Amino acid sequence: MWCRNCNIELKEKKCPICGSDTVEDTPVEIAWCGECQVPVLQEVSRTDNGICPRCGGKMKYMSSDIRPVFPEERLLLEILLDRKPNEYLEKSVWAVNSRYYIDGKSVSLPSSLFKAADADIISRKLDENKSENNNYFFKENIEKFIVANAVRLNYIKDEAYRFVKKEASKFLDENVVISFSGGKDSTATADLVIKALSNPNLVHIFGDTTLEFQQTIEYARRYREEHPQAIFKVARNNEQVFLDVCKDIGPPARMMRWCCSMFKTGPITRVINSLYRNQQILTFYGIRKSESVSRSKYNRVEDDAGSVKIQQQTVASPIFFWKDMDVWLYLLAEGVDFNDAYRLGYDRVGCWCCPNNNQRAQFLSRIYMPEKSEEWKEFLIDFAKKIGKPDPETYVEEGSWKARQGGNGLPAAGDVKIRFSNCTSEEHAKIYRLTRPFDDEFIGMFVPFGRVAPELGQKLLHEVIVLDPKTNVPILSIQPFVHDGYEHSVKVKTMNVADHDDLQRMVGYQVRKFNACRQCLKCESLCRAGAISVAGGLYYIDPDKCVHCKMCVTAKYLDGGCTMDKYLRTK
Repeated sequence: MWCRNCNIELKEKKCPICGSDTVEDTPVEIAWCGECQVPVLQEVSRTDNGICPRCGGKMKYMSSDIRPVFPEERLLLEILLDRKPNEYLEKSVWAVNSRYYIDGKSVSLPSSLFKAADADIISRKLDENKSENNNYFFKENIEKFIVANAVRLNYIKDEAYRFVKKEASKFLDENVVISFSGGKDSTATADLVIKALSNPNLVHIFGDTTLEFQQTIEYARRYREEHPQAIFKVARNNEQVFLDVCKDIGPPARMMRWCCSMFKTGPITRVINSLYRNQQILTFYGIRKSESVSRSKYNRVEDDAGSVKIQQQTVASPIFFWKDMDVWLYLLAEGVDFNDAYRLGYDRVGCWCCPNNNQRAQFLSRIYMPEKSEEWKEFLIDFAKKIGKPDPETYVEEGSWKARQGGNGLPAAGDVKIRFSNCTSEEHAKIYRLTRPFDDEFIGMFVPFGRVAPELGQKLLHEVIVLDPKTNVPILSIQPFVHDGYEHSVKVKTMNVADHDDLQRMVGYQVRKFNACRQCLKCESLCRAGAISVAGGLYYIDPDKCVHCKMCVTAKYLDGGCTMDKYLRTK
């Protein structure tokens, strides 16, 4: 909740300072000025709605949000609409999703158009006509747009600066970090934070997922050159190859984006650990609630263990309440350089093959990265055949791979199934199937439960005892075991605990990790103490760092005890 009078964030419905009702954020909408030929963002509750701040003329409602269409995308639009190239050169063109506004008149492009379009022909037409394209009239429109929205710009800048200063004051300067993705939102956030704190030396962490647009990599290079005093760290997973992982556990889907942990959150966690060890830091993110339904449920400041992906972070979002139009207003008015992919028509510049990408984004990739797009399509068709789809081409063309759930059809799916038998000779003992031999790595999985004490076990049985970290009383007995039907197995017995089933459930989680770990790095991000590392094919928990909080074996924080359970589970 938000108090507009005091300009502070609150949890109460009434502000304790001024007594006014708080609001979630300020409701706004986009109006169109026919005289100025630009959109104007106005508060819904204002009494002067419908009057252009620049010319005083009457305006009409346009949409809930809007973005500028740069000359490069405008030329593409003309080709798609079968218009003469550069016909709209002197027009004011804006868009929201696939709906375009040409001098205020709406034109909607259906998904079927992007799906059926011949990328080769369009690419050729773009090349033939780009030399005659220019941005002179575009710049004129943007100048009018900035003037018409000057009041809004001043308001969002002032509010964001105060927010940044307030949150940063709770941390040491060196513990303030900017999450930099190369997208427009993180770019605006980085610029805001640097200006608000008057500090060009802040740490930036750029998560290179290995699936970035070439324009994103180029922009990150430019940004580093333009901010020589910033500490710019690149987080990259060099141990995994995206396509190889896809072949093993399947491509990421909308509800199964394993790529985020493996190629983004995990590598960023490693950089944070290298810089701050177990210190708590403040990270400014470019998260906006209007981006998606899931993000609308976030808090502007988040440090709850169940909500943040990296436990060492308190996450703050200065532009949380901003619209797309606010971000572009800020970047264009402040003269901030940004990712050139937006000029081509992309409205999001995350991973180029993300399952959340729509038909328009896929169409753009067919034009601007044809080789990668073709390689990805061929992989998806092969994957569809592998899992037994009768119509693999249709499965891919219709985007059905984006909606898949679990590991149906994949050999790897068997690794997440916890298979066990109750021991007939000992109470509270279970015999678990392992996918590989019992070894020191497996024993290390039990560090979160307490002190691992192999010296206390029966040496002839290779037994290992685990002691409760508080009482030093034995709670687990672990020993390799031979069991019919299991190539490799282990017997785990619980003792001296009030709830044997609860402890055995957590034991099962560690068995699942040992069997199914694909080095997704989720566990590294989850561990606030920085005790867990997954590298070189080994899962290691440092007993000197582990604080036995058991978050890594608690379903609340890690459903099923292992992220792979979600991605490989079968019905």
